[in-house]
Amino acid sequence: MSRRRAMATICWLASAWTTHAAAGQTMSAPLEVRAAWIRWLPAGLPAAGYAVLYNRTNAPVVLVGAESTEFARTMIHRSLSSGGLERMLPVARLAVPARGSIRLSPGGYHLMLIQPRRPVVIGAHVEIRLTYANGRSQTVEFVVRPANATGPH
Repeated sequence: MSRRRAMATICWLASAWTTHAAAGQTMSAPLEVRAAWIRWLPAGLPAAGYAVLYNRTNAPVVLVGAESTEFARTMIHRSLSSGGLERMLPVARLAVPARGSIRLSPGGYHLMLIQPRRPVVIGAHVEIRLTYANGRSQTVEFVVRPANATGPH
């Protein structure tokens, strides 16, 4: 094999491996999660986690749980307003439609973060592991924002 042909083969293999590795990283996470943030509340009150969940696949992805080592309990909740009353209800499953998205936001779906295990610091990053109905999970980094925050920035 000529030196030029050997180099071309090595370059092609390296390119193929890099493409495969990059695709593996993209496909390893069930959802693309953006703008992940936590609204911190004082006095040990439950905090809330928000983000936008994007499903880039051709099938629904169903979120069934969340957990963090930073909090005693993490649950999926939904805020509802009915007859002038505000309620929060636990949600067992949250389906992100194929090629669609779901927004976890104030006044809607969110992650309820109960009993911090240590002091929560504004600007800190908290890892939350999202668990899906198919048994897969992914860890997402959320940034802690103050009580008056309206978004991740």
